[in-house]
Amino acid sequence: MINKIVINNAATFQGIHTLDDLRTFNYFFGANATGKTTISRVLCSPDDYPACSVAWDNQNPLEVRVYNRDFVDHNFNQPLKGVFTLGEKAKEKLDDIETTKESIKRIQGEIDARNNTLQGSDGNGGKQDELKQLTTRYKSTFFTMKQKHADNLSGTNSGEGLRGFIGSQDSFMEKVLGESASNKAQLLTQAELEEKAKTIFSNNLKRAESLSEIESEYILKHEKDSILRKRIIGNDDVDIAAMILKLNNSDWVRLGIPYYEVNEMMCPFCQQITDNHFKESLTEYFDETFTQDTNKIKLLVDNYSSDTFRIQSQIQELIDSQSDFLNIDKLKIEKQLLDSIIVINKQRLAEKQKESSHIITLDSHENVLSNIVTLIDEANKKILENNRIVSNLKTEKEALTTKIWKFVISELSTEISEYKQQKSNIDSAINNLNAQIKSRTDEKLQHEIKLSNLEKQSTSTVPTRDNINHLLDMFGFKSFKLELGDKPDTYKLIREDGSDVKNLLSEGEKNFLAFLYFYHLLKGSHSEINIDNEKIVVIDDPVSSLDNDVLFIVSTLIRELIQNVRDNINPVRQIFILSHNVYFHKEIVFSRTRRGSALSEESFWLVKKDDKISFVERQLNNPIKTSYELLWAEVRSDDRNKATIQNILRRILENYFKLIGGIHIDELYKEFEGEDKLKCKALCSWVNDGSHSAFGEEYYTPLDEGMIQKFLEIFKQIFQKTDNINHYNMMMGIEP
Repeated sequence: MINKIVINNAATFQGIHTLDDLRTFNYFFGANATGKTTISRVLCSPDDYPACSVAWDNQNPLEVRVYNRDFVDHNFNQPLKGVFTLGEKAKEKLDDIETTKESIKRIQGEIDARNNTLQGSDGNGGKQDELKQLTTRYKSTFFTMKQKHADNLSGTNSGEGLRGFIGSQDSFMEKVLGESASNKAQLLTQAELEEKAKTIFSNNLKRAESLSEIESEYILKHEKDSILRKRIIGNDDVDIAAMILKLNNSDWVRLGIPYYEVNEMMCPFCQQITDNHFKESLTEYFDETFTQDTNKIKLLVDNYSSDTFRIQSQIQELIDSQSDFLNIDKLKIEKQLLDSIIVINKQRLAEKQKESSHIITLDSHENVLSNIVTLIDEANKKILENNRIVSNLKTEKEALTTKIWKFVISELSTEISEYKQQKSNIDSAINNLNAQIKSRTDEKLQHEIKLSNLEKQSTSTVPTRDNINHLLDMFGFKSFKLELGDKPDTYKLIREDGSDVKNLLSEGEKNFLAFLYFYHLLKGSHSEINIDNEKIVVIDDPVSSLDNDVLFIVSTLIRELIQNVRDNINPVRQIFILSHNVYFHKEIVFSRTRRGSALSEESFWLVKKDDKISFVERQLNNPIKTSYELLWAEVRSDDRNKATIQNILRRILENYFKLIGGIHIDELYKEFEGEDKLKCKALCSWVNDGSHSAFGEEYYTPLDEGMIQKFLEIFKQIFQKTDNINHYNMMMGIEP
């Protein structure tokens, strides 16, 4: 059955109108041109209204047969197709047909049950929804990994490592599952990936020049020079050597020689005149060997100073370069340490130069220079790697991206395993259900083929012709009848003399015949097969242009159809009836079991139009009591229809005063004076003796609100001046 209809911007309906919780019998009441036919057209051809929708129980659409003016126009503008029903020959095959139909029904029940398990009764549940919920849940779980690592693993480019998959949970999940099945890359730590990403995904990546190496071997050689550990003293074979050695003042004596030489051979220490022998002794004591060693010390001091200055300058240039590959901060610390060692060593060398007899040891530069060399080597390795990456940037990016995804799936390994296991279980259930549905669908198809063959052998268009002619004759339509057409499987309308009468029928005759044709079509089909297919029936205003006798016949046939549905003795499963005629509506909805509110098997709806816009309202019970009560209800309504209010007031006056009160309404205006008399006369001037319908088809120009209030006041005064105000108060719901 249909459980919901959505009307969306169709014809005079604006916006979305939802008709849900539909029942077996659904009754729609509304005046002409309020939108009832639009509802029937949506049900007939939903594909013609793509913005609208029709929802079915178990997602199992049935055949929908619609009677409306489109049906009448379509069938009477071409040869009338024959209606196949079971003929006399079917009696011997009836049991076989019924057994086959029961098999089809049973199998369809099994298919529906499995479809319900697979996708729920409304297509939004079951195993498919379970799979959808599972996927939604894990999509969110997986996406948290993107939110956690997208920036950290992307260097200076946000999302570079996961580019293409960070904007959508769907694409990210799809990528994670794909990588989990195929990624064989090396698994690196997050720190390693972040370090690589800073280089490979950098916006500033370019080739770099290697850093200059420092020449440290000279300094290391200086600190190990043997002269530093040699006590440099004079020749001990000289006579004054014993005294110098005894006093251990060789350096003191050597420092005094320049003063002695400029003091004209007078001792600078004791101020005594010396002889040539003393001078010769001093010269012999500080011989050539002493001079050579002294010069070595001086040369060492000079070389150490120049070599350390050169290295210090080289290191400072490296610091000033601010290379991205060099640990500048650490290099600064090492340079400070080197500078302090050099300062101390220079002091010690100065002391050695001054007092060459002393043995000194220089602080070692080896460790600090080794650390500096290591820093430079590490930087050059990074530069070499950088240049290699620049030369192969595309390949490097792809390789790093693969490693990043390897890391991501390793972080999600538990969740991926859980998802795959649960999905596998659900997929297995879905596949099993689909296999069962296919198997039973194939089985159903075989039974349908069998039923089709049985029906072809047992159907005929003759019973429909005979039944329709019988009803036409029974109800006084004797001037024409149906006969088998000149073309196969068609009918034609003829007089007794055989002449064609199809285009000469009155509107009432055509409508009555069209309804009889539709009614019998519900029991059969336009083809020899699918006669007893389950179907939905929609009947829109079947009593237009019919007199009261025929209206009663149509009402009786529809009530019979409704009862057959209740008793499950025909293939109709649901009925929609739309009407504007109060009498017809009351006839078809009459039920002795209804007590106030609607029965569980039925729903009631009012179709209205306000300012040319249609809308539908659900009613808890049958909203139509009598046509007279309905007229008063419209007068009481705050949102009364401006286009029809004059006609409604006139109808009430006609029904009450002419038919009930015994007063001719042409005389009512005499109770008034002046302008009010003219207004009353205008209100009553539309009386039509032949009109007894609550909703006529006349068109009336809408009035403004001020004019409506004036008419309403005259309307009330009519009841006051004729002493019928109590009736007015009762119908308007006014307490005495």
